[in-house]
Amino acid sequence: MKNLIIVSLFLMAACKEEKKKEAVIRQESLPKEIVPAENKPNESEEAKEWLEKSIKNYFKEDLRSLDKEMQKITTKEYYEYKTDAMNVDMDVDGSLTLKEFQDKWKGKFDTDKAGINSGFLISGQDWINIEVRNCDLKSSSENSYVFHAVLADDGFKAKYSRQIKVIKSKDRFLIADVIEEE
Repeated sequence: MKNLIIVSLFLMAACKEEKKKEAVIRQESLPKEIVPAENKPNESEEAKEWLEKSIKNYFKEDLRSLDKEMQKITTKEYYEYKTDAMNVDMDVDGSLTLKEFQDKWKGKFDTDKAGINSGFLISGQDWINIEVRNCDLKSSSENSYVFHAVLADDGFKAKYSRQIKVIKSKDRFLIADVIEEE
């Protein structure tokens, strides 16, 4: 009798598992709601606001914190690429020659517009007050936005024209590329 009760319990548990599996299979086989590939109308505006705020905050950081701040607002790959570009032919550990840099990154970035030996977002080493003068959406695709931005430093009478690619990854925006136009 005891064995019969135990066997019955196992059968009941097995039937429940089978029903759970059927429910999962039925749910997975239902057609998913098709979401258009178009970006949400406000998402490009959110990306623009994020970019402008990030640039402003970056240039307000203490000089010792700039590298950390750059890592926070860029993709890992772009951070490595730009770090390599800033250190081409420098006498620092891990620096690359120009040819090594171009060979390493040629398939992923436009190495001719990397800003070799220049800083992140601007080519000047020093600045007084960087402002975003223009930031216009140039193009977009699913989770990716390219902005034409003009950064200006009136103290040094300098303007920097950039195309900045921003991507949305895991519900946050990151800079994925900066094309230096001058």
